[in-house]
Amino acid sequence: MHPARTPAPPAGWAVDLHRPAPLTPAAVIPAPVMPVQPGAVPTVASIVLPDGQVVTGYAINHAQPEPLATKPPVSRTAVNVALGGVGFLAVSGGLLLLTTFIAALTALITQLITLAAVIFGGWIAVQVFSANRHGAGTTVHIRKAIFKRNHFHG
Repeated sequence: MHPARTPAPPAGWAVDLHRPAPLTPAAVIPAPVMPVQPGAVPTVASIVLPDGQVVTGYAINHAQPEPLATKPPVSRTAVNVALGGVGFLAVSGGLLLLTTFIAALTALITQLITLAAVIFGGWIAVQVFSANRHGAGTTVHIRKAIFKRNHFHG
């Protein structure tokens, strides 16, 4: 059912064997620690606590953080885009109402045309069917007319 497994590839096959080589880490040489002398001798400060004790120590000038960079002014393009978005948002409600109004007006006009057709058709039907009942129509009697040599004889 399955082909027989061969323990080694046939002699005609070329086999390439690749083995990863480990990378050597870069040599880390610690920097020598050199003591740094202060530029000036710090001043000694004494503080009298509320209970009368005197605490003496060196005054430490705290490193002041650099002031925050001033924010760049908002670009004119960003302001225009924002105003355009606000304007579009303001107009969208009106556009929605306008399309709703147009759809309602179209439905109203369609209903009025349908109503007019029904009323007019009913009026025509009444005229046609009631003309025979009232006898108000004009009766025309047609008799035989005789034409002899292009002359009418009635």
